[in-house]
Parts: sequence; structure tokens; C-alpha cells
Amino acid sequence: MILAAVVECIIYDAHSLKDKRSVVKRITTRIGGSFNIAISEVDYHDLWQRTCFELVTTSPDRVRAERVIDQALALIDSFPEIERTAADKQWL
Repeated sequence: MILAAVVECIIYDAHSLKDKRSVVKRITTRIGGSFNIAISEVDYHDLWQRTCFELVTTSPDRVRAERVIDQALALIDSFPEIERTAADKQWL
């Protein structure tokens, strides 16, 4: 099973692309190292305070894939400088 999630976020404290890159890098590194997930910033590259991640995981069953994606979303929510505004999951 392949599960993908598109996550849109707002970064309130970013006042430059450098600030944004710092937050995005911290999140992608942490999620990539903690879970069996591929993560990448896929949209809003030129906006300071918005970002969009895509997370993808594979698993032999649906329950494990959902659990891993939900844990990654909870980790994103744990960062105080970013707010998740939308998350759309899709089975591939």
C-alpha cells in the first residue's frame, strides 16, 4: 500500500526565505530520519510564510501506513513556528 499526504502550512515567524528554509529543513530532516517516509517541499517555494509538503510511505497494510503518516503529521504539529492548515491523504 502506498499512502501520500499533501500538507499545507503557514510559518508565522518567517520574515525571509532564509527563515523559511531553516524551518522547512528542520522539519524534513526530523521526519525523514524518524519515520519510513519520503518528504519534500512541493509548492510555495517563493513565498516566505507558506509551504506545502508531500509525504509518502509504503507499507504492507493500510493500518501501518495510516499510523506512520498520522505520527508524521503530529510531529509537524509539534513545531511551534508552523501551523498545519490542510492535510489531504490519498491512496496510490
